[in-house]
Amino acid sequence: MNIKSLLLGSAAALAAVSGAQAADAIVAAEPEPMEYVRVCDAFGTGYFYIPGTETCLKVGGYVRFEVGFGDDTNDFSGGDWDSYSRAQLDFTAKSDTELGTLTSVASVRFEANQDVAYTSNGSSGGTYINEAYIQLGGFRVGRWLNWWDANDLPGELDNLGSNRLQSISYTYTGSAFTAGIQVDELSRAAGVGGQNVGIEAIIQAAIGPAKLELLGSYDFGAEDGAVRAIGSVAVGPGTFYLSGVWSSGDNAYYGVTDTGAGEAAVAVAYFFKATDKLEIIPEAQYIWNTEADADGDFFGDDAWGAGVTVNYQIVENFAAKVAVNYVEVGDEDGTVQGIVRLQRDF
Repeated sequence: MNIKSLLLGSAAALAAVSGAQAADAIVAAEPEPMEYVRVCDAFGTGYFYIPGTETCLKVGGYVRFEVGFGDDTNDFSGGDWDSYSRAQLDFTAKSDTELGTLTSVASVRFEANQDVAYTSNGSSGGTYINEAYIQLGGFRVGRWLNWWDANDLPGELDNLGSNRLQSISYTYTGSAFTAGIQVDELSRAAGVGGQNVGIEAIIQAAIGPAKLELLGSYDFGAEDGAVRAIGSVAVGPGTFYLSGVWSSGDNAYYGVTDTGAGEAAVAVAYFFKATDKLEIIPEAQYIWNTEADADGDFFGDDAWGAGVTVNYQIVENFAAKVAVNYVEVGDEDGTVQGIVRLQRDF
């Protein structure tokens, strides 16, 4: 065999092997395009589209550290100071429908202090649902801070009612006028009325620099109700607030059982933004008849208090709050109470 024949044979063999390998080659599939998170600006800042849907989601909340001081501030030990930490996570989902905006809110709180048996909401557990509700247009069902809790004065002194209830409500919102009605589940301890219901109605109006709110509620179990009015107006460099509340008898909306208040109260406050970072809020209140008997009838000493709340924004989304209040009940010696709080919002 000569050299020429050997070269031709080798070339033919290599061609055959190459053809076989080409026939068996595996072609990699094209990668599917990745769907990146898109910003949703239809409902304000902070929302983004959940991938693959037209639902917008917002995640937020805060982390708080707070120290309270004053006589018997610590219910667990009877001490004159106590501290606690809280983390709150808020999830808000919104989407447009033919019946209006569909909203769902899930807000959870995690709390801890050295007094294991107590948290700031009075329960024995450190985790609880703050709010959980569904809303379509003006119709809402679930659990949330109701009008008695959400719309008080800006300081830390006033006691004008507080409730977080299982409810059904409808709210009409106009350009300068809002009206709403709400039915609440009111549950009492065994042997003290059991399951019952309550009803709330609210009217809010804004006229130029002035705002007015009128709220009324009735507790069918206690067969008593309460009314409250809050007005505010821009005065000078700040806003002046005036509020009054009255109960026909101790009930779930206002009284001594759930709020530690009384038969009636009046409160005033002035919100003053001294600088872009500093807010100062002096406040005063007077409460009549701070006790109630088994039938819900009021009696007892009157109480009054005065104080000041200072808010300071250290940096963006990180703020400090200091509140100092003086409270006096009847002829007893007055007490100084307050809080020091640091909070990081996100």
